[in-house]
Amino acid sequence: MTRQKFFCRFCDAPLRISFCDLGLSPPSNAFLREQDLGRMEAFYPLQAEVCKQCLLVQVPEFETPEQIFTDYAYFSSFSDSWLEHCKNFVSEAIVRFSMGAQSRVIEIASNDGYLLQFFKKAGVPVLGIEPAANVARVAQERGIDSLVRFFGVALARELADQGRQADLVICNNVFAHVPDLNDFARGLHIILKQDGVVSIEFPHLQRLIEQSQFDTIYHEHFCYFSFLTARRILAHHGLAIYDVAQIPTHGGSLRVFAQKAESGTRPVTASVAQLADQEERFGITRLDLYKTFDDKARTVKRDLLEFLIHAKREGMTIAGYGAPAKGNTLLNYCGIRQDFIDYTVDRNTEKQGRYLPGTLIPVHAPEMLKQTRPDYVLILPWNIKDEVMAQTSYIREWGGRFVIPIPFLQVLD
Repeated sequence: MTRQKFFCRFCDAPLRISFCDLGLSPPSNAFLREQDLGRMEAFYPLQAEVCKQCLLVQVPEFETPEQIFTDYAYFSSFSDSWLEHCKNFVSEAIVRFSMGAQSRVIEIASNDGYLLQFFKKAGVPVLGIEPAANVARVAQERGIDSLVRFFGVALARELADQGRQADLVICNNVFAHVPDLNDFARGLHIILKQDGVVSIEFPHLQRLIEQSQFDTIYHEHFCYFSFLTARRILAHHGLAIYDVAQIPTHGGSLRVFAQKAESGTRPVTASVAQLADQEERFGITRLDLYKTFDDKARTVKRDLLEFLIHAKREGMTIAGYGAPAKGNTLLNYCGIRQDFIDYTVDRNTEKQGRYLPGTLIPVHAPEMLKQTRPDYVLILPWNIKDEVMAQTSYIREWGGRFVIPIPFLQVLD
């Protein structure tokens, strides 16, 4: 069987080195409705590869962004801790960049207005760019000016020609969702005012490797970035990172601030060299590091399955909490269906009443936990486990316990 050839999204080198092979999996946000249950689902190879030349980790594109984002099930506002994170960012940004009514903020992948609402309340003009019409509609109902478009050079030029360049461009957890990295990065340079700033948050590849976070690999995420690779990509398109912070969101992320290289008005902070050195010492520039990650994923899989098998043999009931994309990667890779988990719950009303892709586990409202009183609750969005455990602390009333699958199996009271 001849293996299909794929090429790096940044440097166009052929991809030949596997980072993590998770078998076959359906699109992670392709939730099913009742009438879909008798129909065939699409499954695609889920194998992340690393470019030998630039060390960008990436997943081949099997579905276009248009297919993925036409009817999107993810709404950012359902996580209280994420909203608090964004509110704090806005407060800091307004002070740091002296923003007011004369400024303009553009967010790419603005979702339901979860972040821009805080700028708007502070009197700072905003524009959201969100390709998923059903999600953008919620933002528009909140009074957030939103364009239902994909971002790239074409849209950036349109806005620049209209005099709508930004003082601050925000890209939260969208960099990984971009199949054409070069077009996206070029667009950022165009849409930015000469003395403007780009803020980009993305999960940190070093943390993904350290914490065995293989479940964050899914078809909707096209790329996974180290700091060094992200800096190289942005620099290639005239954007220079001058500051970086390591933040706890999504299991460990980076927030980088970049400016136009030709302006250079802001000094480079010590954090840039410090993080570059940290990654070098970790081994992020050595290919051997990437070749061992499969073993980490297999260990998590075996430990979780051993626990579930033992619990079911003891007659225990198990429910899930959350229906995140990462959870669907985990469940499909491990082959976990209703033979182990009766159902899962989620606060997102768009997911309630549907079924998880591939595993067909039903999604209910959180109140179902009180009705069925499971012995164990498997927290699929492990990155917000503290928030989930606080919201569902009542399971302790009947002796229920929490199960955290990643970075290693934990059973918590």
